[in-house]
Amino acid sequence: MNTLPFGTWPSPITSEAIVAETIRLSSVSLEAGRVGWLEGRPGEGGRNVLVRTDASGRLEDLVPPPFNVRSGVHEYGGGAYAVSGDRLWFSSYADGRVHARAGAAPPTPLTPQGSARFGDLTFDPGRRRLLAVRETHRGDAPPVNDLVAISIDDGSARVLASGRDFYAAPAPSPDGRYLAWLAWDQPDMPWDAAALWLAELDREGAPGTPTRITGGSGCSAFQPAWSPDGALWCVADPQGWWNLHRWRDGELRCMHRAGLEFGKPLWQLGTTTFGFDASGCVVGTWRTGDGWRLGRLDPNGSMRTIPLPWTSIDSLKVEGSTAAFIGGAPDRSTAVVAVELETGATRVLRTSSALAIDDRLLSRPVALRYPTGDGGEIAHGYHYAPHNASCRAPAGEAPPLLVLSHGGPTGATTDTLNPSIQFWTSRGFAVLDVDYRGSTGYGRAYRERLYGEWGVVDVEDCVAGASHLAGTGRADPARLAIRGGSAGGYTTLAALTFHDAFRAGASYYGICDLEVLAADTHKFEARYLDRLIGEWPADRDVYRARSPLHHASRLGCPVIFFQGLEDRVVPPNQAELMASALERQRLPVACLMFEGEGHGFRKAETMRRCLEAELSFYGRVFGFEPADVLPPLEIRNLRPEKGR
Repeated sequence: MNTLPFGTWPSPITSEAIVAETIRLSSVSLEAGRVGWLEGRPGEGGRNVLVRTDASGRLEDLVPPPFNVRSGVHEYGGGAYAVSGDRLWFSSYADGRVHARAGAAPPTPLTPQGSARFGDLTFDPGRRRLLAVRETHRGDAPPVNDLVAISIDDGSARVLASGRDFYAAPAPSPDGRYLAWLAWDQPDMPWDAAALWLAELDREGAPGTPTRITGGSGCSAFQPAWSPDGALWCVADPQGWWNLHRWRDGELRCMHRAGLEFGKPLWQLGTTTFGFDASGCVVGTWRTGDGWRLGRLDPNGSMRTIPLPWTSIDSLKVEGSTAAFIGGAPDRSTAVVAVELETGATRVLRTSSALAIDDRLLSRPVALRYPTGDGGEIAHGYHYAPHNASCRAPAGEAPPLLVLSHGGPTGATTDTLNPSIQFWTSRGFAVLDVDYRGSTGYGRAYRERLYGEWGVVDVEDCVAGASHLAGTGRADPARLAIRGGSAGGYTTLAALTFHDAFRAGASYYGICDLEVLAADTHKFEARYLDRLIGEWPADRDVYRARSPLHHASRLGCPVIFFQGLEDRVVPPNQAELMASALERQRLPVACLMFEGEGHGFRKAETMRRCLEAELSFYGRVFGFEPADVLPPLEIRNLRPEKGR
């Protein structure tokens, strides 16, 4: 075993291996026994490819290049395809149009050219149509969202519901008599007040006057779905937790009341957490204190857990005696998994990473609860200790710590094996992945703790976590760094600006000027800041007080910025403005801008460059020499005595 300083440990978990062997998995479907999903392939420029098992279980690509199966609705997309037998309909990201494909024939456009985008595609077989959320863009004016039916014969669209700011989750009843959907208005986000609506359909498939079933002020509904016996189910949180509810004969009933979350924030359309098996019972997933679980709801209202090795479950679909989902666990990367519900036997259909991480290199997460704020509240996170069986640090040395702040900010972290985290821990870094107050998975009260306090309590939780680990000897207080993307990038910059706990930071397409964001972001999040910060422009003083750009003189440590030039969520000038402000202060700063990248990087070369640049950055500002051969990185204003 080699004795080497933390950060200098050689590791076979290289940026090249991570990028070359990793794909993104999402959007599971389960139809006629065949499992489908989307693969985001960095090696193909980030193209989303629809893959499905055939009758023999082999994998086949259903959409040829250059098609990119991706929806632009709400900018985050979701529900980008629907399948029925050998027929397929999908949203092409290049033009926003819905395309159709039958068998092996080439895809052909179904909807006309124009400024419309489509998501939440749902096949309505009884009326030979697709149901979809349509988002029509109109130059500089805000886009218009509505619920439409698209003829699969000629592509003509008929409006089914309009007048609300947002729609989601069209769900026709099995007998074709009813249609359920979600809708909400600004300034609410779907997890605030999405309402479940139900309408009877006439003979032409047009809805009558709708009835609100649940949701609205103080309550949010999620995933309407019909059981085989004709009851309407959903997840809703009138008691503060997203629990399963059933509507039948005019009555809404909570079917399993628990202090657990059966729902997820609707950042992407098509998100699902439950379905129905062959007997009509609900099979669902929920979050516990140590991960997600899968279970069956018995008729008496008790939930029977199905033992599985997977602690992260997403995009759950159920059909007959089978469930399929995107799963992950501390010792296994994200994968498409099929499970036989009666036996619990699982099959991995596709894994997100072919990179085999030897157990001698694997750092396993430890769930962490620690005091925060004034000491009376608790924050959550996962701690990863540095681990590499070939190396040890000199006696008495504590490791550098990398604190991760997730996006959203209504998001959540998981304990799923993440090669990018292992990239750091196998080199001698400790990592803390924080679920700050405001994260999803801990009930409405924890989620709404961030309201009016964004840039305050999330930052406190990141600082408190770093201080907790440093105070217990698990991190070097002189080498604490923080990184995050999007909203996590804002938390990162706010922590660096308004606190002095961290000695370096990395912002991935992060927000530095809340005023600019309020005036220059997309419709879905245009009023999100009303809840997180305050109303604009009435509360302009608060916006300025919480914006790192307006207080850049208080930031006193090196920062590296990563930004896509086609980002429509966080404009590229955010990174440029903050980097320029720090450069004027003669602080060490690096700024990497990437053409062809939007909000969230998808290209292999971008992701590899980011990992290598960030490692180089920390090595130079913390004064250690990484074992890797890294490309040159320009860090402006870095004093020679701090460099290598």
